[in-house]
Amino acid sequence: MQKTTLLLWDIDGTLLASGGAGMLALQTGLRSALGIDGSLADIDFAGRTDRWIVRRIFEKFAVSHTEENFHRLIAGYLAALPAALQNPHARVLPGARALLAAAAARADVAQGLLTGNLERGARVKLGHHGLWDYFPFGGFADDAELRNDISPHALRRAQEHTRATFAPTRVWVIGDTPHDIACARVIGARAIAVATGSHSREQLAAHAPDAVLANLADADAFWKLIA
Repeated sequence: MQKTTLLLWDIDGTLLASGGAGMLALQTGLRSALGIDGSLADIDFAGRTDRWIVRRIFEKFAVSHTEENFHRLIAGYLAALPAALQNPHARVLPGARALLAAAAARADVAQGLLTGNLERGARVKLGHHGLWDYFPFGGFADDAELRNDISPHALRRAQEHTRATFAPTRVWVIGDTPHDIACARVIGARAIAVATGSHSREQLAAHAPDAVLANLADADAFWKLIA
């Protein structure tokens, strides 16, 4: 059966809560790779890409933004991430696991990632919870620094992987920030905002998504939107 519906998932705050693991791993990597010990609490991570976040870190600590320094920090971050995820607050968010499994079982649905994570970081985070294998393709921070520039890469890879062309009205981006809504619009896609991150339902609704859900626990409500 031809794939006709495409779901593109955000990770942090949508599928997973990592209990601050990402920030902790970046702080650890900053210390181990560049010898800098400082707080990152004033940097807004929500909906941003790893490349954007690294740029802000380098600006804050007056580090030259070279590819060498970027790769040094990212290597330190990735080395620290598995241990950082071993905290009691890292979890799959309500309903997410069941929805991913249901989507994978549908012959008409393809699903991938549209995330600000680097692909290697996404693999570690999702793999920690046994979810990585649901995503054969995606758009990542490896593709671009700005989230809006990642969307076309995710759509292109979806079409290459499935050998299908998805009508814009059949492409859904699911995320927890206004940035997810904006990056959906770049490719003409629809947007489902989920209030499981740092933004309330009211804050998300102000950015005019196609729907706002409190969480992903109500599978029937989710599939009624997609239908």
